[in-house]
Amino acid sequence: MEYVGKVPAPPLDRFIDDIYCLSGVPRHRRMNVPPMPSAHLFINLGGPVRLWDSDPAVPPAVFADGWFMGVWTRRFVVEYPTPVRVVGVHFKPWGLAPFVDVPASELRDRWVPVDAVWQRSLERIRDRVAGIASAAGALRVLEEELRSRLVAAPLRGLDLVRHTGGRLETSHGAVPVGALTDAAGVSANRLATLFKSHVGVTPKRVARIYRFARLIVSVDALGAVDWPRVAHAAGYFDQAHFSREFKDFTGHTPTGYLALRRRFPAEPGFPPDLGPMPAE
Repeated sequence: MEYVGKVPAPPLDRFIDDIYCLSGVPRHRRMNVPPMPSAHLFINLGGPVRLWDSDPAVPPAVFADGWFMGVWTRRFVVEYPTPVRVVGVHFKPWGLAPFVDVPASELRDRWVPVDAVWQRSLERIRDRVAGIASAAGALRVLEEELRSRLVAAPLRGLDLVRHTGGRLETSHGAVPVGALTDAAGVSANRLATLFKSHVGVTPKRVARIYRFARLIVSVDALGAVDWPRVAHAAGYFDQAHFSREFKDFTGHTPTGYLALRRRFPAEPGFPPDLGPMPAE
C-alpha cells in the first residue's frame, strides 16, 4: 500500500500530527492496533472496513463511509477491504477538542460515525475528496475542511492541556505527573479533570501510551532485542509491569511479538506498520 502524509500548516499543526492518504492492496488485511497517542478521523472511499474491539463485550462495527475515533487505551483489530482508499487524520491526543462539539470522554475507546459528530457533512466531504485523483489534492481538501472547523476562540483549559501534553510528547511520557502539575501551577486533580475533558483520559494514561509507543517503534524485530535494555530506555523500571503492559497493549508477549514481526516484516517506508501488526 502507499501512504502519503503531510503535516498541516499552522495553526492546525498544534492539534494534528499528519493528514494522509492510504491506498492500494494491503499486504495484511487484518491488523492488530495497539494504543497509540492519537485520535483519528477516517474518510473511507473504498469497500467496507470492519473493526473489532479487544473487549469482547463491545460489538464489532462495519463502516462504509467514515468514522471518528478518540484516544484508545486498549488494542483493536481493523480489517481493510481490497483495495484500500482512505483519507484520514492523526490528531494529537488533545487534538480533536477544537474541531468537535463532543466531550472527549464520549469518544474514548469508541468509533463513531462522522455524521454523528459533524452532522450531515460526510457525503459532501466524500464527494469532494473522491473527485480528486491525486493524493496531494485530496489532502488539500481535507486540510481546508479542518481549517474551516477549527474554533476561533480557545477552549477553556485547552492551552494548558496542549502545553502539558506537548511535554509528554517530547519526553515520550517520561515526565512525572507531579512535575507536570508543578509546571502548570494547578493541582493533580485539576490537571486530570482538564485532560479528561479535552483528551478523554488522565495525564498518567497519556504518558503510558506515549511511553509504549516509543518502545514499540524502537524495536528492530529483525535483529537481536535486549528487552530489559529496551524497556529501561523507554522508562520501564519494573520488568513484571513491562511484561504485563506489553501483553495488554499488543495481545502478545515480547517474545511472541518478535516471532510475529519476523514472520510478517513491516512494509518499508509504511508508517502505519510501525505500531499496528498483522492479526492472526
